[in-house]
Amino acid sequence: MSLSYESSGVSYDQLDAFKRACQRAARTTAGLLAPHGYAEPAATRGESAYLIEAADHFLAHVEEGLGTKNLVADAYYEATGGAKGGGKCFYREIAIDTVATIVNDLVTCGALPISVAMHAAVGDSAWFADEVRASALVEGFAEGCRRAGAVWGGGETPTLRDIVNPGTIVLAGSAIGKISPKNLRITGDVREGDAIIFLASSGVQTNGLTLCRKIASRLPQGYLTPIGHGDARTFGEALLAPSVIYVDFVRACQQRSLKLNYVAHVTGHGWRKLMRLEEPFVYEITAPRPAPALFQFLAEAGPISLREMYNTFNQGIGFAAYVAPGIAGAVVAAARDCGHDAWIAGRVKKEGPRKAVEIPSLGLVYEGDTLQVR
Repeated sequence: MSLSYESSGVSYDQLDAFKRACQRAARTTAGLLAPHGYAEPAATRGESAYLIEAADHFLAHVEEGLGTKNLVADAYYEATGGAKGGGKCFYREIAIDTVATIVNDLVTCGALPISVAMHAAVGDSAWFADEVRASALVEGFAEGCRRAGAVWGGGETPTLRDIVNPGTIVLAGSAIGKISPKNLRITGDVREGDAIIFLASSGVQTNGLTLCRKIASRLPQGYLTPIGHGDARTFGEALLAPSVIYVDFVRACQQRSLKLNYVAHVTGHGWRKLMRLEEPFVYEITAPRPAPALFQFLAEAGPISLREMYNTFNQGIGFAAYVAPGIAGAVVAAARDCGHDAWIAGRVKKEGPRKAVEIPSLGLVYEGDTLQVR
């Protein structure tokens, strides 16, 4: 039987319904910005970052969590020897992941991160006694902030006995950023004929790990299973590759006066996230690349259907930008100059009130009602 993300215990229908309820209630508090000299700009609710508006700038705020990827790091650490046996520790990479999931959301509105805070909750403070693991976490969070061009501004390390398992840590954090001048805000000014540019991911990055863990539990070698398909890494090593941080790409486009009409951080909901913009468009992907080896392995090991793979995972795509066709080549060049693998992957179409993602070469279509984040 084919696996799905929902079969691993994650239901986006339930999560998204709660998010929409939060948005409705949160809007009722917007008037409380006025005494501080700020206001809530139109169309910020439901986006990846929340904006507040001043006369000459915007501030942006994001709160995000890593999810369960650190449980993969824990399992791989133990499988390779653990603390006493010189196990391979990936907590530096896990910390970079945590920063990435925060700041990649922040830049979707055009805000560059200023300060990032860590939230590291444990079930037992003894978690920090493993100096190799704790030091790797500290080093990686600082490195992630450097890659994002932001200060590590502080954080919180609560011990939540009976809430968090004693042997684990829950990693999350927040960031504030700024848009100045205000015309650098990415507003969703998408038009028919715009080019869709893809920036590659490093792998699963921070999404779909619950399903990946379920697959690992069914494999005789678990995370030590070679993924093959021309890739020499084990399953665990491939899953634990640190996420790409895309802040430099947005900054480079701003510096080169290349207008990003809209961008999407491709995380939860897989390629359905390409239609996050509220206005109805059809996003036609005409040049998808073959899925990287890790995703081919996941599809076979699950097994997971092709539709579910693109429904859940990023399939090698971490970030998407929608730009006027005349500057598409320059935007790709800006991404590549920052070290990103980028290419023109498709185009935006207008078909009345219809919203959808179409991948003709794969025979896949995701209609607008499959993504309800607002």
